Amino acid sequence: MVNNLKIPTHIAFILDGNRRWAKKHSLPVVAGHKKGAETLMNITKGASELGLKYMTVYAFSTENWKRSEEEVSDLMGLLRQYLDEGLAKIAENNIKIVFIGEKDMLADDIRSKMQKLERESAKNSGLTLCVALSYGSRQEIVAAVKKIAALIKNGDISIKDIDTDLFSDMLYTSGVPDPDLLIRTSGEQRISNYLLWQSAYTEFYFSDILWPDFSMEELKKIIKNFSLRERRYGKN
Repeated sequence: MVNNLKIPTHIAFILDGNRRWAKKHSLPVVAGHKKGAETLMNITKGASELGLKYMTVYAFSTENWKRSEEEVSDLMGLLRQYLDEGLAKIAENNIKIVFIGEKDMLADDIRSKMQKLERESAKNSGLTLCVALSYGSRQEIVAAVKKIAALIKNGDISIKDIDTDLFSDMLYTSGVPDPDLLIRTSGEQRISNYLLWQSAYTEFYFSDILWPDFSMEELKKIIKNFSLRERRYGKN
């Protein structure tokens, strides 16, 4: 409890609105993504100071690969810069960084930078920042099914060993608690193939604010709203 706020253990974000922010300000699309990256740095630091333990952000989906070649190239260039600078600064604040998603779809140098950040921040004891890159929840679930099928084929487990705990352990988010709260910015009200299994009992909040304009004041307002909700998990 901080300033009468009941701080969730884990908040997941869908960072939506970068392109609309750029259009609103008559700027190129990449400017919106840059501003969004700055916002992520500020929110991660602020959330850590509030006492949040886990924060997962939808940074780039598997569907985003379908965007124009120019925009994807700009995003990958920004990602390289952010891995070298932005996320490195975040890690300096005792924040642990992990990446989830279909990493094989990313360039070798990007994967190398990701591994370096994970390795260097592994011992940090503050907030864990999970960055979903090239991530799609349906693909994640299919990959989990394949892992379980391989275990059965190899005789490591039997069908009766399969339960929800085992399945959760097969997901990219293994070891990370399910999100208590999922926030999507920009007014869109859908979850876009994001943490489908993990969000079974998650509370949702849809903010009209575009992600580049998102602030700690807005986050605190949302957490206050969350604090007033009664989570029954289907019991009543």
